[in-house]
Amino acid sequence: MSVRTAVVVATAAALTVLPLTPAGADEPGQGRLFLTVSGVQDTWIRGVQLACPGPGHHPRAGEACASLARAHGDPGALTGDRHLCTREYDPVTASADGTWHGRVVNWRKTFPNACALESATGRVFQF
Repeated sequence: MSVRTAVVVATAAALTVLPLTPAGADEPGQGRLFLTVSGVQDTWIRGVQLACPGPGHHPRAGEACASLARAHGDPGALTGDRHLCTREYDPVTASADGTWHGRVVNWRKTFPNACALESATGRVFQF
């Protein structure tokens, strides 16, 4: 089994244990996202469930939820914590899948390195 296949299988398995919420079922002010960060060519992957508000499993849930609320649930609109990063090329891909205020969220973006991800997204993908 290739590393890529193993990552896809592991991610699919993780998604099957998350409680599914149909689109539109979130109450106002709520969101539930499965966030992942993976290395180049999926050599590694980590993920966490972010529930806003709620228990979830994100270590910085309060800050992540507040940031996403300011961005109206759009990870591409996060203002992050802008700071300078080295020009090291070690790409990471971030994704967010789930619902925010009843709207389906499916977002993915590749950043040149982890510092660039953090600078663009702040606490949301810090887990």
